Amino acid sequence: MIRLDLSSAPKWLDLGHDLRLHVLPVTTAIMVAARNDPAVEALPEEANREEQALVMAKAVARHVVTDWEGVGNASGNPVPVSPEGIDALLDIWPVFEAFQTRCLAPHLMLEQEKNASAPLPNGTSAGATPTAKPASPARAAGPRARTARRG
Repeated sequence: MIRLDLSSAPKWLDLGHDLRLHVLPVTTAIMVAARNDPAVEALPEEANREEQALVMAKAVARHVVTDWEGVGNASGNPVPVSPEGIDALLDIWPVFEAFQTRCLAPHLMLEQEKNASAPLPNGTSAGATPTAKPASPARAAGPRARTARRG
């Protein structure tokens, strides 16, 4: 069942380590904007999944993070939200993992569910392997099976 959260209000996410992010909902418009982010478009085709995930998470974060608590400079003074700050924050592994889990994962569950099925044997999903061997030409040309009798 798909559960619709019709609230478009931003909310605070607790990411641990006394870090909280104030984020907008991750909508289709946000995801489209993130996909068109220059950093995402600049990814080389041979980039691995981990690199793609990091670049995409940073692009989404730059669109949804509006405020934060618990982020400071080297001297411990609070710093304002900035695109560079968001990128630096997500370069910290536990923060990246928490952001992925608490902000992005709930919105990507449908994407994962649709990928649970085997690929179709045609079209862009032409990766499925057959489970049965094809009939040999000799058998295919053999006698036809009789029609079943009605009861």
